[in-house]
Amino acid sequence: MPQPQVSQAGQLLQYRFDGPDDAPVLVIGPSLGTTWHMWDRQVPELSQHWRIFRYDLPGHGGAPAHSAAAVTDLADRLLATLDSVGVQRFGYAGCSIGGAVGADLALRHPHRVASLVLVAASPRFGTADEFRQRGVIVRSNGLEPIARTAPERWFTPHFAAAQPAIVEWAVQMVRTTDPGCYIASCEALASFDIRTELSRIGVPTLVLVGAEDKVTGPAEARTLVAGIPDARLALVPGASHLAPVEQPGAVTDLLLMHFSTTWQDTLASIPVPAGSGLTAPFVPVVPVAEIGSGAAPEAATMGRPDRYDSGMKIRREVLGDAHVDAATAASDAFTDDFEELVTRYAWGEIWNREGLDRRARSCVTLTAVVGSGHLETLAQHVRAALRNGLTPVEIKEVLLQTAVYCGIPAAGAAFAIAQSVIQEETTPPA
Repeated sequence: MPQPQVSQAGQLLQYRFDGPDDAPVLVIGPSLGTTWHMWDRQVPELSQHWRIFRYDLPGHGGAPAHSAAAVTDLADRLLATLDSVGVQRFGYAGCSIGGAVGADLALRHPHRVASLVLVAASPRFGTADEFRQRGVIVRSNGLEPIARTAPERWFTPHFAAAQPAIVEWAVQMVRTTDPGCYIASCEALASFDIRTELSRIGVPTLVLVGAEDKVTGPAEARTLVAGIPDARLALVPGASHLAPVEQPGAVTDLLLMHFSTTWQDTLASIPVPAGSGLTAPFVPVVPVAEIGSGAAPEAATMGRPDRYDSGMKIRREVLGDAHVDAATAASDAFTDDFEELVTRYAWGEIWNREGLDRRARSCVTLTAVVGSGHLETLAQHVRAALRNGLTPVEIKEVLLQTAVYCGIPAAGAAFAIAQSVIQEETTPPA
Protein backbone atom coordinates (compact mmCIF):
# COMPACT_ATOMS: atom_id res chain seq x y z
CA MET A 1 0.00 0.00 0.00
CA PRO A 2 1.45 3.45 -0.90
CA GLN A 3 2.39 5.91 1.79
CA PRO A 4 -0.23 8.53 2.72
CA GLN A 5 0.03 11.75 0.74
CA VAL A 6 -0.40 15.18 2.27
CA SER A 7 -1.01 18.52 0.52
CA GLN A 8 -0.79 21.93 2.16
CA ALA A 9 -0.67 24.01 -1.00
CA GLY A 10 -2.51 27.32 -1.14
CA GLN A 11 -6.21 27.11 -0.47
CA LEU A 12 -6.37 23.36 -1.03
CA LEU A 13 -7.29 21.17 1.92
CA GLN A 14 -4.80 18.97 3.71
CA TYR A 15 -5.47 15.35 2.77
CA ARG A 16 -4.21 11.80 2.76
CA PHE A 17 -4.96 8.65 0.77
CA ASP A 18 -5.21 5.08 2.06
CA GLY A 19 -5.98 1.99 -0.02
CA PRO A 20 -5.28 0.72 -3.54
CA ASP A 21 -4.68 3.32 -6.26
CA ASP A 22 -7.10 1.71 -8.70
CA ALA A 23 -10.09 1.40 -6.33
CA PRO A 24 -13.12 3.74 -6.34
CA VAL A 25 -12.57 6.75 -4.10
CA LEU A 26 -14.42 7.17 -0.82
CA VAL A 27 -14.08 10.64 0.72
CA ILE A 28 -14.40 10.89 4.52
CA GLY A 29 -14.90 14.21 6.29
CA PRO A 30 -14.24 15.15 9.95
CA SER A 31 -16.30 17.05 12.51
CA LEU A 32 -15.54 20.47 13.97
CA GLY A 33 -12.54 20.35 16.30
CA THR A 34 -11.31 16.93 15.13
CA THR A 35 -8.83 15.72 12.53
CA TRP A 36 -8.90 12.93 9.96
CA HIS A 37 -7.71 10.62 12.74
CA MET A 38 -11.29 10.39 14.06
CA TRP A 39 -11.76 7.82 11.26
CA ASP A 40 -8.65 5.74 12.04
CA ARG A 41 -10.64 2.72 13.22
CA GLN A 42 -12.69 2.58 10.00
CA VAL A 43 -9.83 2.87 7.52
CA PRO A 44 -8.28 -0.64 7.74
CA GLU A 45 -11.53 -2.34 6.68
CA LEU A 46 -12.79 0.31 4.26
CA SER A 47 -9.45 0.60 2.49
CA GLN A 48 -9.68 -3.04 1.47
CA HIS A 49 -12.47 -2.05 -0.92
CA TRP A 50 -12.03 1.68 -1.62
CA ARG A 51 -9.29 4.24 -1.97
CA ILE A 52 -9.92 6.33 1.14
CA PHE A 53 -9.45 10.09 0.87
CA ARG A 54 -9.45 11.85 4.24
CA TYR A 55 -9.11 15.60 4.71
CA ASP A 56 -8.67 18.10 7.53
CA LEU A 57 -10.62 21.30 7.99
CA PRO A 58 -8.56 24.51 7.71
CA GLY A 59 -6.45 25.06 10.81
CA HIS A 60 -7.19 21.55 12.14
CA GLY A 61 -4.53 18.86 12.55
CA GLY A 62 -1.74 21.20 11.48
CA ALA A 63 -3.49 22.17 8.24
CA PRO A 64 -2.84 25.68 6.87
CA ALA A 65 -4.95 28.29 8.67
CA HIS A 66 -6.82 29.59 5.63
CA SER A 67 -10.20 30.00 7.33
CA ALA A 68 -13.51 29.31 5.59
CA ALA A 69 -16.67 30.91 7.01
CA ALA A 70 -19.21 29.04 4.86
CA VAL A 71 -19.95 25.37 4.23
CA THR A 72 -20.09 26.13 0.49
CA ASP A 73 -16.52 27.46 0.68
CA LEU A 74 -15.35 24.26 2.39
CA ALA A 75 -17.13 22.16 -0.24
CA ASP A 76 -15.57 24.18 -3.07
CA ARG A 77 -12.10 23.75 -1.57
CA LEU A 78 -12.67 20.04 -1.22
CA LEU A 79 -13.69 19.76 -4.87
CA ALA A 80 -10.64 21.78 -5.93
CA THR A 81 -8.44 19.43 -3.90
CA LEU A 82 -10.07 16.36 -5.46
CA ASP A 83 -9.70 17.89 -8.92
CA SER A 84 -5.99 18.42 -8.23
CA VAL A 85 -5.50 14.67 -7.73
CA GLY A 86 -7.79 13.64 -10.59
CA VAL A 87 -10.80 12.42 -8.59
CA GLN A 88 -14.11 13.12 -10.31
CA ARG A 89 -16.74 10.78 -8.88
CA PHE A 90 -16.70 9.49 -5.32
CA GLY A 91 -18.68 8.22 -2.39
CA TYR A 92 -18.84 10.51 0.62
CA ALA A 93 -19.22 10.08 4.38
CA GLY A 94 -18.92 13.01 6.78
CA CYS A 95 -19.48 13.69 10.47
CA SER A 96 -21.18 16.86 11.74
CA ILE A 97 -19.74 19.77 9.70
CA GLY A 98 -18.21 17.09 7.47
CA GLY A 99 -21.76 15.87 6.87
CA ALA A 100 -22.85 19.42 6.05
CA VAL A 101 -20.11 19.52 3.39
CA GLY A 102 -21.39 16.24 1.93
CA ALA A 103 -24.98 17.48 1.83
CA ASP A 104 -23.86 20.68 0.09
CA LEU A 105 -21.94 18.66 -2.50
CA ALA A 106 -25.00 16.47 -3.12
CA LEU A 107 -27.11 19.61 -3.64
CA ARG A 108 -24.73 21.63 -5.83
CA HIS A 109 -22.67 18.90 -7.52
CA PRO A 110 -24.88 15.79 -7.62
CA HIS A 111 -22.99 14.35 -10.60
CA ARG A 112 -19.86 14.08 -8.44
CA VAL A 113 -21.38 12.22 -5.48
CA ALA A 114 -22.21 8.54 -6.03
CA SER A 115 -23.55 7.78 -2.56
CA LEU A 116 -23.76 9.67 0.73
CA VAL A 117 -23.53 8.99 4.48
CA LEU A 118 -24.40 11.77 6.93
CA VAL A 119 -23.10 11.06 10.44
CA ALA A 120 -24.28 13.15 13.41
CA ALA A 121 -25.59 15.68 10.92
CA SER A 122 -28.53 18.05 10.72
CA PRO A 123 -30.21 20.25 8.12
CA ARG A 124 -29.57 23.10 10.58
CA PHE A 125 -27.14 22.77 13.48
CA GLY A 126 -28.88 24.22 16.52
CA THR A 127 -29.31 27.96 16.19
CA ALA A 128 -27.07 30.57 14.65
CA ASP A 129 -26.91 32.26 18.06
CA GLU A 130 -25.37 29.16 19.67
CA PHE A 131 -22.47 28.94 17.24
CA ARG A 132 -21.81 32.68 17.12
CA GLN A 133 -21.79 32.67 20.93
CA ARG A 134 -19.22 29.86 20.81
CA GLY A 135 -17.14 32.08 18.52
CA VAL A 136 -17.32 34.88 21.09
CA ILE A 137 -16.14 32.48 23.82
CA VAL A 138 -13.14 31.36 21.74
CA ARG A 139 -12.23 34.90 20.70
CA SER A 140 -12.26 36.01 24.34
CA ASN A 141 -10.86 32.93 26.13
CA GLY A 142 -9.10 30.83 23.51
CA LEU A 143 -9.95 27.20 22.82
CA GLU A 144 -9.32 25.81 26.29
CA PRO A 145 -12.98 26.10 27.49
CA ILE A 146 -14.19 24.37 24.32
CA ALA A 147 -11.51 21.68 24.58
CA ARG A 148 -12.32 21.02 28.23
CA THR A 149 -16.02 20.47 27.51
CA ALA A 150 -15.59 18.54 24.25
CA PRO A 151 -15.78 15.05 25.85
CA GLU A 152 -19.25 15.66 27.31
CA ARG A 153 -20.50 16.74 23.87
CA TRP A 154 -18.78 13.93 21.97
CA PHE A 155 -18.99 10.81 24.15
CA THR A 156 -21.39 9.02 26.47
CA PRO A 157 -20.46 9.30 30.17
CA HIS A 158 -19.72 5.56 30.36
CA PHE A 159 -17.27 5.71 27.44
CA ALA A 160 -15.58 8.85 28.76
CA ALA A 161 -15.03 7.22 32.15
CA ALA A 162 -13.75 3.96 30.66
CA GLN A 163 -11.46 5.48 27.99
CA PRO A 164 -9.49 8.36 29.56
CA ALA A 165 -6.73 8.12 26.94
CA ILE A 166 -9.19 8.63 24.09
CA VAL A 167 -10.81 11.51 25.97
CA GLU A 168 -7.42 13.20 26.38
CA TRP A 169 -6.68 12.62 22.69
CA ALA A 170 -9.97 14.33 21.82
CA VAL A 171 -9.19 17.30 24.07
CA GLN A 172 -5.77 17.67 22.46
CA MET A 173 -7.30 17.73 18.98
CA VAL A 174 -9.33 20.78 19.96
CA ARG A 175 -6.43 22.48 21.77
CA THR A 176 -4.20 22.24 18.70
CA THR A 177 -6.81 23.75 16.35
CA ASP A 178 -6.23 27.28 15.07
CA PRO A 179 -8.69 29.53 16.99
CA GLY A 180 -9.48 31.73 13.99
CA CYS A 181 -10.32 28.71 11.84
CA TYR A 182 -12.44 27.25 14.64
CA ILE A 183 -14.40 30.53 14.87
CA ALA A 184 -14.83 30.58 11.09
CA SER A 185 -16.15 27.01 11.16
CA CYS A 186 -18.64 28.06 13.86
CA GLU A 187 -19.78 30.83 11.52
CA ALA A 188 -20.12 28.27 8.73
CA LEU A 189 -22.41 26.14 10.91
CA ALA A 190 -24.32 29.23 12.08
CA SER A 191 -25.26 30.10 8.51
CA PHE A 192 -25.89 26.54 7.31
CA ASP A 193 -29.59 25.79 6.74
CA ILE A 194 -30.83 23.36 4.07
CA ARG A 195 -34.20 22.50 5.60
CA THR A 196 -36.10 23.68 2.52
CA GLU A 197 -33.69 21.95 0.10
CA LEU A 198 -33.61 18.37 1.40
CA SER A 199 -35.93 17.08 -1.31
CA ARG A 200 -33.30 18.01 -3.92
CA ILE A 201 -30.72 15.57 -2.54
CA GLY A 202 -31.01 12.82 -5.12
CA VAL A 203 -28.24 10.39 -4.16
CA PRO A 204 -28.76 7.29 -1.98
CA THR A 205 -28.22 8.48 1.59
CA LEU A 206 -27.66 6.81 4.93
CA VAL A 207 -28.29 9.01 7.97
CA LEU A 208 -26.28 7.56 10.85
CA VAL A 209 -26.64 8.83 14.41
CA GLY A 210 -25.61 7.81 17.90
CA ALA A 211 -28.68 6.89 19.92
CA GLU A 212 -27.38 9.05 22.81
CA ASP A 213 -26.19 12.02 20.74
CA LYS A 214 -27.26 15.22 22.53
CA VAL A 215 -25.75 17.54 19.90
CA THR A 216 -27.35 16.37 16.67
CA GLY A 217 -29.44 13.46 17.85
CA PRO A 218 -32.13 11.12 16.51
CA ALA A 219 -34.66 13.96 16.08
CA GLU A 220 -32.38 15.79 13.65
CA ALA A 221 -31.57 12.51 11.90
CA ARG A 222 -35.24 11.77 11.38
CA THR A 223 -35.77 15.23 9.89
CA LEU A 224 -33.05 14.47 7.36
CA VAL A 225 -34.55 11.09 6.50
CA ALA A 226 -38.01 12.56 6.21
CA GLY A 227 -36.82 15.18 3.72
CA ILE A 228 -34.33 13.26 1.55
CA PRO A 229 -36.22 11.07 -0.95
CA ASP A 230 -33.77 8.12 -0.98
CA ALA A 231 -32.60 8.06 2.64
CA ARG A 232 -32.48 5.48 5.40
CA LEU A 233 -31.83 5.78 9.11
CA ALA A 234 -29.33 3.89 11.28
CA LEU A 235 -29.27 4.35 15.06
CA VAL A 236 -26.04 3.28 16.78
CA PRO A 237 -26.69 2.15 20.39
CA GLY A 238 -24.22 3.23 23.06
CA ALA A 239 -22.85 6.13 21.04
CA SER A 240 -23.00 9.90 21.24
CA HIS A 241 -21.78 12.54 18.75
CA LEU A 242 -18.52 10.88 17.66
CA ALA A 243 -20.02 7.48 16.91
CA PRO A 244 -17.09 6.45 14.62
CA VAL A 245 -14.77 6.76 17.64
CA GLU A 246 -17.12 5.39 20.29
CA GLN A 247 -18.59 2.47 18.33
CA PRO A 248 -16.08 1.90 15.51
CA GLY A 249 -17.16 -1.64 14.59
CA ALA A 250 -20.86 -0.80 14.22
CA VAL A 251 -20.10 2.31 12.17
CA THR A 252 -17.71 0.43 9.89
CA ASP A 253 -20.31 -2.27 9.26
CA LEU A 254 -22.96 0.33 8.40
CA LEU A 255 -20.64 2.14 5.99
CA LEU A 256 -19.74 -1.15 4.29
CA MET A 257 -23.39 -2.11 3.92
CA HIS A 258 -24.50 1.26 2.58
CA PHE A 259 -21.76 1.87 0.05
CA SER A 260 -21.64 -1.73 -1.16
CA THR A 261 -25.41 -1.82 -1.82
CA THR A 262 -26.07 1.68 -3.18
CA TRP A 263 -22.96 2.67 -5.11
CA GLN A 264 -23.23 1.12 -8.55
CA ASP A 265 -19.76 2.30 -9.62
CA THR A 266 -17.97 0.39 -6.87
CA LEU A 267 -16.94 -3.20 -6.41
CA ALA A 268 -19.56 -5.74 -7.40
CA SER A 269 -19.38 -7.98 -4.38
CA ILE A 270 -18.45 -6.76 -0.92
CA PRO A 271 -19.60 -8.91 2.00
CA VAL A 272 -22.45 -7.17 3.79
CA PRO A 273 -22.27 -7.46 7.60
CA ALA A 274 -25.20 -9.09 9.30
CA GLY A 275 -27.07 -7.41 12.14
CA SER A 276 -26.03 -3.91 11.13
CA GLY A 277 -29.14 -2.28 12.58
CA LEU A 278 -30.20 -0.47 9.41
CA THR A 279 -33.81 0.57 9.89
CA ALA A 280 -36.62 1.20 7.45
CA PRO A 281 -37.13 4.79 6.28
CA PHE A 282 -38.71 7.04 8.90
CA VAL A 283 -42.19 8.24 7.97
CA PRO A 284 -42.97 11.56 9.66
CA VAL A 285 -46.35 12.49 11.00
CA VAL A 286 -45.70 16.19 10.43
CA PRO A 287 -44.95 17.35 6.86
CA VAL A 288 -41.25 18.03 6.34
CA ALA A 289 -41.82 21.70 5.56
CA GLU A 290 -43.31 22.19 9.01
CA ILE A 291 -40.66 20.37 11.06
CA GLY A 292 -38.93 23.04 13.09
CA SER A 293 -38.68 25.41 10.16
CA GLY A 294 -39.84 28.50 12.00
CA ALA A 295 -40.01 30.18 8.62
CA ALA A 296 -42.86 32.22 7.29
CA PRO A 297 -44.73 30.74 4.32
CA GLU A 298 -43.36 31.85 0.99
CA ALA A 299 -46.60 33.62 0.13
CA ALA A 300 -46.19 35.87 3.14
CA THR A 301 -42.89 37.29 1.84
CA MET A 302 -43.58 37.48 -1.89
CA GLY A 303 -44.65 41.10 -1.66
CA ARG A 304 -41.67 42.23 0.40
CA PRO A 305 -39.26 44.79 -1.07
CA ASP A 306 -36.02 43.35 -2.39
CA ARG A 307 -33.99 44.68 0.56
CA TYR A 308 -36.25 43.22 3.21
CA ASP A 309 -35.02 39.63 2.96
CA SER A 310 -31.34 40.58 2.88
CA GLY A 311 -31.94 43.01 5.74
CA MET A 312 -33.62 40.35 7.86
CA LYS A 313 -30.72 37.97 7.20
CA ILE A 314 -28.14 40.55 8.30
CA ARG A 315 -30.25 41.65 11.27
CA ARG A 316 -30.38 38.06 12.52
CA GLU A 317 -26.67 37.48 11.92
CA VAL A 318 -25.68 40.64 13.82
CA LEU A 319 -28.24 40.80 16.64
CA GLY A 320 -29.05 37.10 16.94
CA ASP A 321 -32.20 35.09 16.36
CA ALA A 322 -33.40 35.42 19.95
CA HIS A 323 -33.37 39.23 19.87
CA VAL A 324 -35.01 39.47 16.45
CA ASP A 325 -37.63 36.85 17.30
CA ALA A 326 -38.53 38.76 20.45
CA ALA A 327 -38.81 42.04 18.54
CA THR A 328 -41.00 40.59 15.81
CA ALA A 329 -43.16 38.68 18.33
CA ALA A 330 -43.81 41.91 20.23
CA SER A 331 -44.82 43.75 17.06
CA ASP A 332 -48.46 44.25 16.13
CA ALA A 333 -50.51 46.10 13.52
CA PHE A 334 -49.40 49.42 15.01
CA THR A 335 -45.63 48.72 14.90
CA ASP A 336 -45.34 46.29 11.96
CA ASP A 337 -44.56 49.06 9.47
CA PHE A 338 -41.82 50.43 11.71
CA GLU A 339 -40.24 46.96 12.09
CA GLU A 340 -40.29 46.58 8.31
CA LEU A 341 -38.72 50.02 7.88
CA VAL A 342 -35.89 49.16 10.30
CA THR A 343 -35.26 45.82 8.62
CA ARG A 344 -35.35 47.18 5.09
CA TYR A 345 -33.54 50.50 5.61
CA ALA A 346 -31.11 50.09 8.53
CA TRP A 347 -30.18 46.48 7.85
CA GLY A 348 -30.98 45.92 4.17
CA GLU A 349 -29.61 49.26 2.96
CA ILE A 350 -26.98 50.54 5.40
CA TRP A 351 -25.53 47.41 7.08
CA ASN A 352 -25.54 45.76 3.64
CA ARG A 353 -23.23 48.33 2.07
CA GLU A 354 -19.69 47.27 1.13
CA GLY A 355 -17.84 50.42 2.22
CA LEU A 356 -17.30 49.23 5.82
CA ASP A 357 -17.02 45.73 7.23
CA ARG A 358 -19.19 44.69 10.17
CA ARG A 359 -16.46 45.28 12.74
CA ALA A 360 -16.17 48.90 11.64
CA ARG A 361 -19.93 49.34 11.60
CA SER A 362 -20.12 48.03 15.15
CA CYS A 363 -17.53 50.62 16.23
CA VAL A 364 -19.58 53.37 14.61
CA THR A 365 -22.81 52.08 16.14
CA LEU A 366 -21.41 51.85 19.67
CA THR A 367 -20.12 55.43 19.40
CA ALA A 368 -23.41 56.72 18.01
CA VAL A 369 -25.47 55.02 20.71
CA VAL A 370 -23.32 56.49 23.49
CA GLY A 371 -23.21 59.92 21.86
CA SER A 372 -26.97 60.07 21.35
CA GLY A 373 -27.67 58.91 24.88
CA HIS A 374 -29.79 55.95 23.78
CA LEU A 375 -28.12 53.60 26.24
CA GLU A 376 -31.21 51.41 26.45
CA THR A 377 -30.03 49.83 23.17
CA LEU A 378 -26.33 49.62 24.07
CA ALA A 379 -26.42 46.09 25.49
CA GLN A 380 -27.73 44.59 22.24
CA HIS A 381 -25.08 46.43 20.23
CA VAL A 382 -22.27 45.30 22.54
CA ARG A 383 -23.44 41.71 21.95
CA ALA A 384 -23.55 42.42 18.23
CA ALA A 385 -20.02 43.85 18.34
CA LEU A 386 -18.73 40.67 19.96
CA ARG A 387 -20.50 38.57 17.33
CA ASN A 388 -19.00 40.78 14.60
CA GLY A 389 -15.48 40.01 15.82
CA LEU A 390 -14.60 42.88 18.17
CA THR A 391 -12.71 41.78 21.27
CA PRO A 392 -13.49 43.13 24.75
CA VAL A 393 -10.25 45.15 24.55
CA GLU A 394 -11.36 46.79 21.31
CA ILE A 395 -14.80 47.60 22.75
CA LYS A 396 -13.05 49.18 25.74
CA GLU A 397 -11.00 51.37 23.40
CA VAL A 398 -14.12 52.50 21.56
CA LEU A 399 -15.78 53.48 24.83
CA LEU A 400 -12.64 55.25 26.06
CA GLN A 401 -12.71 57.40 22.94
CA THR A 402 -16.39 58.19 23.48
CA ALA A 403 -15.41 59.61 26.88
CA VAL A 404 -13.36 62.25 25.06
CA TYR A 405 -15.95 63.19 22.45
CA CYS A 406 -19.27 62.30 24.10
CA GLY A 407 -18.55 63.07 27.75
CA ILE A 408 -17.40 61.25 30.86
CA PRO A 409 -20.92 60.60 32.31
CA ALA A 410 -22.16 59.01 29.07
CA ALA A 411 -19.05 56.86 28.77
CA GLY A 412 -19.24 55.87 32.45
CA ALA A 413 -22.79 54.61 32.03
CA ALA A 414 -21.77 52.84 28.83
CA PHE A 415 -18.86 51.10 30.55
CA ALA A 416 -21.17 49.73 33.24
CA ILE A 417 -23.55 48.27 30.65
CA ALA A 418 -20.78 46.90 28.43
CA GLN A 419 -18.95 45.34 31.39
CA SER A 420 -22.04 43.37 32.37
CA VAL A 421 -22.70 42.20 28.81
CA ILE A 422 -19.07 41.20 28.18
CA GLN A 423 -18.90 39.20 31.40
CA GLU A 424 -22.12 37.40 30.48
CA GLU A 425 -21.15 36.71 26.88
CA THR A 426 -17.52 35.70 27.34
CA THR A 427 -17.75 33.57 30.47
CA PRO A 428 -17.40 29.91 29.44
CA PRO A 429 -20.18 27.54 30.53
CA ALA A 430 -19.54 25.84 33.86
